[in-house]
Parts: sequence; C-alpha cells; structure tokens
Amino acid sequence: MTETTTSIKIPEKMKAIAALAAKETNTTKNLVEISLPTPSPAHRELLVKIEAVSVNPVDTKVRQRHATQSDDTNPKVLGWDAAGTVVAVGDEAIDFKIGDEVWYAGELTRQGSNAEYQLVDERLVSLKPKSLNFAEAAAMPLTILTAWEMLFDRLQLKQDDNKCLLIIGAAGGVGSIMIQLAKLLTQKIIIGTASRPDSEQWLKDLGCHHTINHQELLVPQIKALHLPAINHIISLNHTDQHLDEIAELIAPQGKFGLIDDPLTFDIRVLKQKSVSVHWEFMYTRSLFKTDDMNQQHIILNETAQMIDKGLIKSTLNHHFGKLNLENLKAAHEFIETHSAIGKVVLEGF
Repeated sequence: MTETTTSIKIPEKMKAIAALAAKETNTTKNLVEISLPTPSPAHRELLVKIEAVSVNPVDTKVRQRHATQSDDTNPKVLGWDAAGTVVAVGDEAIDFKIGDEVWYAGELTRQGSNAEYQLVDERLVSLKPKSLNFAEAAAMPLTILTAWEMLFDRLQLKQDDNKCLLIIGAAGGVGSIMIQLAKLLTQKIIIGTASRPDSEQWLKDLGCHHTINHQELLVPQIKALHLPAINHIISLNHTDQHLDEIAELIAPQGKFGLIDDPLTFDIRVLKQKSVSVHWEFMYTRSLFKTDDMNQQHIILNETAQMIDKGLIKSTLNHHFGKLNLENLKAAHEFIETHSAIGKVVLEGF
C-alpha cells in the first residue's frame, strides 16, 4: 500500500474491466475482470478514485474494434465518462488537490474509467457540480463536451440567432445536452427528432420547441410546421439515411454538423447551397495535444456552474447498478439496441 500526504491509502493493485483481443467481435464475451497495478500520476496527471461511470456508444465501438486486434495482447480498459475523487496529483498539477470531487471524459489513448482508479490529464477535468451525486455527474462529461464543441466551436452558433436548429437523433445522450445548451445560450427554434412517444416527451421536457419522427420522411413534417429557415442541422446518427433530406431542408449557406461514421457520405449534394460541413470528434484536442486542450476544463467548469444554478439537468436515465462485469456487459448490450433515452450509468465497484 502507498499513502498520500493526506493519509488516503492507495492499493498497489486495482480491479478493472477490460476488453481482450482475439475474441468475438460483436458480443460482450471479450469483456473480462482483471487486476492491474495502480498507476501513479506524473507531471499534470491526476489519479482519480472512480465513483461512477457512464457507458457511451464509443465504449461498444472500441470493444468491438479491440476484439479484432489479434496481434495486441494488452487488455484495453474501456470507459470515457467518470466522476470520482482525486487521491494523488502529479508534480506539475496546479488546478486540483487531493480530495477534490471531479468529472471528465478522459482520452482515447489512456486506459479508461472502468477501473477502481484512473490517470487523467488535469486539463480535461473540472470540479463536478456540487448539486449532483457521482452517478448524476458521470452521465454528462462526454456529452457536454461533444454538444458544446459542436454548437459553439464547430457551428459557431450565436446568442441572437433566432432561426431553426434541427437535431436528428436528439433523444440520446449528446442530443439531450445539446437541446439544453441551445435553449439556454441561443434564441434558436429547436426541432428534435425521435421515434417513440416516450423519447418525444423526453425532448419536450428538455426544451425542444418541436419534435418530429425520424422514422418517417423529414421534409413533409418540417414543411407542415411553417418555420423560419433551418440554417443549422446536426445529425447524431444514421446520417447516410437522411443526407438527401438534409440537403433539401438546410438553408443556403447553412452549416451542417455530424458526429457519427456514415458508411457513405456524398458531400456533393450540399454543394449547390454552399453548405459547410463540420465533423465533431470530442477526443481531437486530447489526441493531438492541441494548444487549446485546456478548453475542455473550461467547458466542464462553466457547465458545472450552470447545473448548480439549476439551468441544466443531468441526463441520467438508466442506472445499471454497481460497476461489475455482469452489469457492464448488460449496459453495453443495451447501448447496442440504440434505444437508450438519455444516459446509462454504473456506480462503484
């Protein structure tokens, strides 16, 4: 056992749940519980004791991809959303101290949050909202960062824009935050797509002005609403299925953003209207260690204050119990049904 200056005992070994290579790709059979050395922070790193995590589509994608890497024998600890307590800090860390309760989404190149402890760069972290418990907080960092970066870094929405924003696939984790941020920080008329009565009601409760069904044609539903021009459209899933209608609906010189990975994407349908296309990948800043990497710390800090003021609510909607192998497998399988409303969370080993 090692001990910090504040008498927090840190074990030499920690439990984790990881994906193994050379197993079945499209199932959760390659998820196993393992024991790993507890890492130590250096430079600007924090060591965080994990209290709660959420499961995102990226978890299932990395799990499936890792299963095909037959030449990689290293277990991959998944998990890219976490809330926990700082138990040790690197020698160059300046923003946090031992005992701080934090939230973050981490980075793809590190071992993930499905473990008792995790190393994270402090530039990607902020103090968690005081008004949320760990489970409520863990539901939000990845989606907050993705939504904020898409709305304000990529599409550059302005506060006084009172035209329309269409969000396709709005009932998931990212859309649930995106609606709240757009409602709070712009004058946009927000249209969200859903496919079921319960997800449609969820969107209305979050602040959507209008909802339509993305399992039906979008164009006639939008025309029936008699709204101002749609100068911003965001597609969160199944972009390839909706691209022709997106091209028809978007205003000339509009901006289109997406976060998914369509198998086909013929950008030429957007040329006539001079539409700009923006791909949001939340891990770009951490992956390339960009000069503005600390912006994710700023975004999380600002939104934490909004939450504590009651302006944004947690999107936790599915609690799968303790973070153990059985529950994590169930959470992955649920995410893969594409029927989640809001976020899926597990809490504590």
